[in-house]
Amino acid sequence: MSTPLAEKPTNRFIDPKVLVKIQNLELIARTVVEGFVQGLHRSPYLGFSVDFAEYRQYMPGDEIRRIDWNVFSRSDRLYVKLYEGETNTRVLVLLDISGSMNYSSGDVKKIDYARILAACLSYFAHHQRDGIGLLTFDTEVRAHLPASRRRGQLLNILAEIDRIEPSQQTEFRKPLRFLAEYLTRRGVIVLISDLYDEPQNIIAGLKQLKSKGNDIIVFHIMDNFELTFPFADMAQFEDMETKRKLHVIPEYLRTQYLAILNDHMDQIRKELSGARIDYTLMDTSKPLDVGLFSYLAARAKGQ
Repeated sequence: MSTPLAEKPTNRFIDPKVLVKIQNLELIARTVVEGFVQGLHRSPYLGFSVDFAEYRQYMPGDEIRRIDWNVFSRSDRLYVKLYEGETNTRVLVLLDISGSMNYSSGDVKKIDYARILAACLSYFAHHQRDGIGLLTFDTEVRAHLPASRRRGQLLNILAEIDRIEPSQQTEFRKPLRFLAEYLTRRGVIVLISDLYDEPQNIIAGLKQLKSKGNDIIVFHIMDNFELTFPFADMAQFEDMETKRKLHVIPEYLRTQYLAILNDHMDQIRKELSGARIDYTLMDTSKPLDVGLFSYLAARAKGQ
């Protein structure tokens, strides 16, 4: 009997501060992914995509919940639904490597959290026998490994992720336009970013990719201090992309800052939801595998 999707895996979730101390990305990805895959047990989730693809005749051992009873009533035969995740899905991870991703209020930088998330998703897609690819960007496309199932692809992607050194500003328009022009077949596109750009630049590009039949998932990476602004003493703040410095009295700025941030996030969430694009906020102070499991379980439940 399968475990209900609402339940979390019984294994202990991993503190991100522990993960960032491990130098081997493949080891990290394998540790995290195998943990939450065990937690999913025999759920119907078999891949990233939940788009219906075709039917297959029922075989002993198949999940009963996947039988299409409407087809049975018409044909008196048992068939199960197959989804894109069970065919030949291509998963492309878009990783923001702009300077703002270097921020950290503690031991875990946003880029390190994003790096591990990208590695885990790549490993997971590989585990599902999907084609995997990677595109890193800031104002331009910095690296692009087209989605593939060829031998050694996972190791190439992990090596590229390991080389990342954020420094430049963020600009979504050029990388997303490049991708819209480059992609000739639909697939799953996973964006990992702190989304520090004008909402219209992000949303317009993602909607264009969505209109081409792609399934899009957005993981919004934020430091807890960015979300809560807990600063108390007067301090000098520095923009990690423009290097502009500003002296700030936090108690005077907090309300305005949180209002602007929440408006930015609400606008993005609303627009993405309207375009049927998945959105998940990832707080770098929280275990990464908690967010991943919750998202994948919810996605599976949506089937």
